[in-house]
Amino acid sequence: MAANTVTAYRRDLGRYAAYLDERGITDPGTVEEDDLRGYVRWLRDPDGGGRSYAEASIARMVVAVRGFHRFLAREQLTDGDVSAGLPTPRAARPLPKALSLAAVDRLLAAPSGATPGAWRDRALLELLYSAGLRISELTALDVDDIDEVDRLVRVTGKGDKQRLVPFGEPAAEALEAWLVRGRPASRPEGPAVVVKHRGGGRTPAGAGARLNHHPAGGGGGAGGSPHTLRHSFATHLLDGGADVRAVQELLGHASVTTTQIYTMVSRQALREVYERAHPRA
Repeated sequence: MAANTVTAYRRDLGRYAAYLDERGITDPGTVEEDDLRGYVRWLRDPDGGGRSYAEASIARMVVAVRGFHRFLAREQLTDGDVSAGLPTPRAARPLPKALSLAAVDRLLAAPSGATPGAWRDRALLELLYSAGLRISELTALDVDDIDEVDRLVRVTGKGDKQRLVPFGEPAAEALEAWLVRGRPASRPEGPAVVVKHRGGGRTPAGAGARLNHHPAGGGGGAGGSPHTLRHSFATHLLDGGADVRAVQELLGHASVTTTQIYTMVSRQALREVYERAHPRA
C-alpha cells in the first residue's frame, strides 16, 4: 500500500481501538457484531460521542475494521471473523468539479510579478493543469524527473507506479522561469522541484495551501484548487475528444472505471447547456 494509505488505515484503527476501550473491550476476541454496528452508529451520531463523519470516510473506516478482523481470523487470533456480516456503507460519489476554460485561465494568471514565489506558483499551477498531477505527485518531483526537451515529466503515483506524462508549451515556459531564475534564488537544499523561498522542500499540504492562497484559487472567484485542476485536465481532454483509456493512463488510474466518471461530468455540462438554451427543454 502507499504510505498515505497505511497512515490512513493506522489512524482509522486507532480510532476504532479507542472506541472499544471506552466501552471496556480490550480483547478483540470478545468483540461482537453489535459492537461493530454500534461503532458505525457512533461515527454517524455526534450526540452519541461521535463526530458525524461523511459517508465516504465512514466507508473507509469500516473497510479498515473489516480488514483488521479478517486478519485476526486468518492468523487464528480469534475464533472467526466477527465483521463478516457487517455491510460497508455505500457513499454517493459526487461528480468531480471541473473549472471552465476561462476560470482555468484566470487561475493560471493569478500569480503575478517577477519574483521567485510568483515564478514557482505559476510553474506549479501550469504543471498541475497541463499534466493532471496530484499535489502529492507534484511535491515528489525532482529536477531530473522533468525532460524540458521532449516536454515530459516522470511521475511516481499511487503504489509507487511510474508514468510519463507530456506537458504543454505554457507549462514549459513557466517551468523554465522557475528552474532557471526562481529556484536557484531560493538556495535549494536538495533536488526537489517544489521548494520554499528558503530552500526546503514543501509538503503536499503546504504546497496546496500556498496555491490556494491566490485570489483565483480555493476560496476565490475561480473556485480552483490543485485537485480541481486535475479534474479540469481530465474533463477538458475528454471534451476535446480524447479516448478515455488514454486519459486513464495520463491520470495514473488503476481502473478505467475511475476515469469514466469524467465522461459523466461532460454529459452533465452538455445537459445544462441544453436546458439553458433550448426553448422546449
